[in-house]
Parts: sequence; structure tokens; C-alpha cells
Amino acid sequence: MGKPRHRQQLVLTLLFGLWFPCCLTQTTPPSRTNLGPTPSSSPQTERLKVRLAGYPRKHNEGRIELFYKGEWGTICDDDFSTANANVLCRQMGFVSATGWTHSAKYGKGQGKIWLDNVLCNGGEKSIEFCKSRGWGNSDCTHDEDAGVVCKDERIPGFVDSNVIDVSDRNVEEVRLRPVVVTAKKKLPITEGVVEVKHKDGWAQICDLGWTIKNTRVVCGPNRLYLERQKNFFLIHSVGCTGTEVHLAACPMEFSKPNATWPCTGGMPAVVNCMPGPLFTQNSSLKKKIKVSSNVRLKGGARMGEGRVEVLKDSEWGTVCDDRWNLQSASVVCRELGFGSAKEALTGARMGQGMGPIHMNEVKCLGNEKSVWSCPFKNITAEDCKHVEDAAVRCNTPYMGLENSIRIVGGRSSYEGRVEVQVGSKWGTVCSTGWTTKEAMVVCRQLGLGYSMHAITETWYWDSSNVTEMVMSGVKCTGNEMALSQCQHHKTVNCQRAAAKFAAGVICSETASDLVLNASLVQQTVYIEDRPLHMLYCAAEENCLSKSAAKANWPYGHRRLLRFSSEIHNIGRADFKPKAGRHSWVWHACHGHYHSMDIFTHYDLLNANGTKVAEGHKASFCLEDTDCQEGVSKRYECANFGDQGITVGCWDLYRHDIDCQWIDITDVKPGNYILQVVINPNNEVAESDFTNNAMKCNCKYDGHRIWLHNCHIG
Repeated sequence: MGKPRHRQQLVLTLLFGLWFPCCLTQTTPPSRTNLGPTPSSSPQTERLKVRLAGYPRKHNEGRIELFYKGEWGTICDDDFSTANANVLCRQMGFVSATGWTHSAKYGKGQGKIWLDNVLCNGGEKSIEFCKSRGWGNSDCTHDEDAGVVCKDERIPGFVDSNVIDVSDRNVEEVRLRPVVVTAKKKLPITEGVVEVKHKDGWAQICDLGWTIKNTRVVCGPNRLYLERQKNFFLIHSVGCTGTEVHLAACPMEFSKPNATWPCTGGMPAVVNCMPGPLFTQNSSLKKKIKVSSNVRLKGGARMGEGRVEVLKDSEWGTVCDDRWNLQSASVVCRELGFGSAKEALTGARMGQGMGPIHMNEVKCLGNEKSVWSCPFKNITAEDCKHVEDAAVRCNTPYMGLENSIRIVGGRSSYEGRVEVQVGSKWGTVCSTGWTTKEAMVVCRQLGLGYSMHAITETWYWDSSNVTEMVMSGVKCTGNEMALSQCQHHKTVNCQRAAAKFAAGVICSETASDLVLNASLVQQTVYIEDRPLHMLYCAAEENCLSKSAAKANWPYGHRRLLRFSSEIHNIGRADFKPKAGRHSWVWHACHGHYHSMDIFTHYDLLNANGTKVAEGHKASFCLEDTDCQEGVSKRYECANFGDQGITVGCWDLYRHDIDCQWIDITDVKPGNYILQVVINPNNEVAESDFTNNAMKCNCKYDGHRIWLHNCHIG
């Protein structure tokens, strides 16, 4: 099986959009009732109407709908292209298209699917002049409705009436206004009056006929505010099914403009939302809330976003993005303790996974408790590749965490000295023990992505009048949402308390992610008895166990456990050494520069985790050995070249090169655990440190060795 015909795509940033049609234009209609395989040039007296619809979206994007024979209908995404999108965007008065979407990205339309297999060359004045199967001739379903993203720039002098619908009956933004005074001081706010944006203010919804299904939809993406205002009922009733990702998608009845009291017998609708365990401060409630253990998000910089991975037969795998939409993404978000999905991302936007792809064409209705309960297809290797891994961005409660921290003095908003608010006082953070993990938390708390560098001297960023140190001894796991959640001293105690030694960060929207090919380790492992006279270079680089120093050189041998290491960069940024080339160390024995002091640990552990043998810890020559199709090598060690691993490439250390081993000369026969850890000190930032370790069960009989159950994490 190949890819579906519509696999070209541009992944879009989706915002809560207008539910009702907003963009209309009139152009010359079809010259005949069936467009057929060729365009028409006959003059017409009636104009073809085109509009953007769906949710959530901006005014310049959406599902394409055409008004033909008195009925609105959609266009199938088969054979859709940027050329088609350009024609449609210009037809609506935009200068061009920046992309298009497939698989009903903006929700499924209703009624007819008017056009299929549309083929424009890009210069047509109207979609009617493009080739297609003809009006109403389609083998598609509304799961395949096409959408476009137009450049937000109007054609000068364009006079057709395709401006944004100025009706006040759009539900673009929803909020909860707390009604209890004490609730206003606690975040997240989970209970309050439901309000919708209306003109320059906010309006309420009448609670007559309000159901738990409506509440489910409101609790997904709601934002929270604190203002008070008089009641004004814009919406008389709402009828959600509970599967919608936003209130805008629900059928609703708007109040009549001349009604004296549009909510007779009712009150403003009030909801009480249940936050996920990450967002509740009630420890007993936190224990009761269950989240999925066989679904996880990987590779995301912010809370509630990442590549979707699912557990099957004790092995984690990814989800292919064919038919991936907001309904399926929302099921994933909710089972992980978040709200509904804000975005359903395709095209490995959160990095490529490794290993199997467990699901394809997931088709959730939106009310399932787990993505495993949704219909999906099992796939073969030909169906999908990891460049099509699906991802999500979930709605999360507003916690206000960014208000108690800031970075100042940097060259951009992504770098600077860290300052935190303790009580009413702002101050600096002690840099003693400041590492990538602590810096990661700072960048996450500020919504600035990942930490590229943890800075321990910030004298060159001293542009603030804040000089007092208010936090020290900070030690984070790296998963916290705020620096205040990390361990730290109750009383400030810093050996280097001067302002120039305050902690700083450099953040980035992307990061690398290294993963070892576990199956290759298992396939290539063997034992070699290597003569000592061939190990002088290895001894110089400390690649042998301590007992080798007492050996009768050059006589005798060392028993080596050898295997190949293939280290992939599956992240969204190149992996590069922290130190610049001016500080790299030349090793004449092996004839290359070492760019990192410690890149990988190789250890043999007994059943209780104690080391019985360890491999070399010397730095490596980092380079691109090979890359996946379409990716070019950037790094090569030869001739003092740049070192690193490009996204989509891997660095291979063959089993037969020096130091690619563990010296097991002193190890007795028995059962052990082989452990390989990449970037063990987290010296270089990665989007995910949990996949840096590989473990294998190991059986050694004194002559041969067997590995089984090799796994990451």
C-alpha cells in the first residue's frame, strides 16, 4: 500500500475559530451542470459562491465550501494541491495561499461533496475552470474535506463581498468567570459562569436545558478570567453532543435581539471542571484521578504537547497521521489528564519516533475514554513512515506560572539572567549546581521551549537593578512545571552570591533527541580475547578496567564484550557538542579530536544494580555516518571538521573499533544487565532525556554471551 493520494500537507497552527461561515466571494459559476474533465469558458450570468468554514480557525483559513445549485458543499482532498489552494484564495480576495489541509482538518462538512480530483495549474480565475471529475461526482466522504490557508493579505481593489461575516453570532472565545471570591485567588480556576466573547465585552449563556455534554465541551478549551459584569444573554440554548472540541462546534440558539428577558426561568450557565492530576493541589483528589498508562506524549517542550506514542505488547510505538484530526487528538488529551485538543499535528511536527508504528487512520468519535477504543487500522511498513508521526497540542488550565519568573539582559527574549519572585520580592538564583535540568524547567515555565544552555556566570547580562539572591540549592528532575516546585534551600545559602554568578538560561523552540538502536546492540554482541600489545591506545584513553594496569604488558589479553552502537537524532535540532572547537582535545593515538568529555557510559550491572564492569567514558568523534532518505550529512570529523549529529541522521560506532566494548576480564559467569547511557550528564540539551538509556538482560557462561529483551528507557 502506498500513501493516500492527498498526503501533501502543511501542518497549521489552529486557533479557536469562527463556527459560522465567514468568507464569501462571487465569481463566474460553472458553464454546465457537470464540470467534467476539462474547464469551461462559456459566459455565465450567475456567480459561484465560495466560503471558508469549520473550527477552530482564523479568518483566512478553513474548510472550503462551494454554493452550487442552491446548496453548499465541499471539495474532496484527493489530488488537492497548492495550485488549487492559490486559485481558491485569490477567488476570495487573498493574494495567495500559504498551504492547504486534508482529512477534514477543520471539521467535517455537510451535504454534497461537489468536486473531487481537482487539478488546477494555479493561474485559473476560478475553481470552476480547473479540471475535475465533474460536479457532484465523487467517491469521497466528508472525512476527506479539503481546506486552505490563505496569506493574510488582501488583493488591492478587490470588490467582491468576501469580507469576514460581521454577524455578532460567532462564538470565537469562551471563558469561565469565577463567582466565589476565594476562587479568584486560586489557580487553576475550575468553576464559574460560562461566558462568550461578544463585541467588546462578554455575554452569558442561558442554562435552560443545559446538559453535562455541554459542560464537557466547555471544560476542554476554556480560558479563565476574573472580571465582573452585568448579565447579558447572547445564547438562549446549546445542544452539544459531548464530542465537540469547542463550544463553537455545538448547535446553539441565539437570543432574539428584541427579547426583554431571553432566559425566563433560567440563570447564567455555571460549570465545574475537573482538572487533571498535574493541575490539582489536592493530594487525595490527585490520587483518585487516573490517567492512561499505555499512551504518552514525547518530544514536546510544553505541558500537554508532544508526539503520540502508544504501548502494545510491551513496546512503545507511534501513530500514523493519516486521518488524524481534532476528535482523535482530543481523546488522547483527555485520557492523559488535559482538556480537549487545541491542535492535531501531522508530519512529525514533534519529532520522529523509533520502532513500530502501531496505529493508522484512527477515527475517534470524541467520546471514547481511550484512543485504543477508537477504530484504527493495523499497518504494514509500506503504509507509513516515521515522517508521518502524529502529535497533539492539548488545552491546559491557565496556571499563571509565568508571572513569578522572568529572564533579563539577554540579546533576545529567549536568553538572560533568571529572576524569580518570592513573596513580593524579585531576586536572582544561585548558580551553584545549576544544570540543564533546572534550565529546562525555567524555559518551560516561561513558554520558551527547551533550554539550550544552563549559564552559571551572567555578568554580561547585568542590566537589571535586582541584585539580591532569593533562591539557592535548586535541584530539579526536569519535569516540573515551575522552578518553585523543584527542591531548593529554605534559607538562601550560596558560596558565590555575587550577582555576576546568578543563574541564566538560553532557550530554544527546538532541541535534539538522541536514541540508541537497541536491536543493533543485540544483533552485534560478541566476546573477543584481545592481546594486550594491541591495546596501548585503548589503555591511554582509559577504555580498560583498572586491573589492566597490573597486567604483564605486552603479554596476555583482555576479555572484551563488544557490540555496535548506532545513535539516532530523532529530535528537531542538530545535536552539537557544548564546547566550541577551540577547546576540543586532540588524541594522536586514534587520530581525532574529542569534542565531549563524556558522551556515553557502558556498564554491566548485577541483579541489584551494582556495577561489575564499565566501558569507556571518553568522548567520541561525533559525525553523520548515514542519514534517512532526503537528509544530507552535515558533520564529519576528518580534517578538524564540524562535529555533531544532524536531525534524521545517525552516528555508527562499529563493534570492531577501539573502545567500543566493556572490559569483562574480571567478571564471573552469571546473569547481568547491559546498560548503555547516551549523554549521561545531560551536558547537551535534548527534548527527551528518558530515552537516553538502553538496557538488555545478559547471560554470560564464561565463554559466550547472550542478550535478550533489549529496550529503551
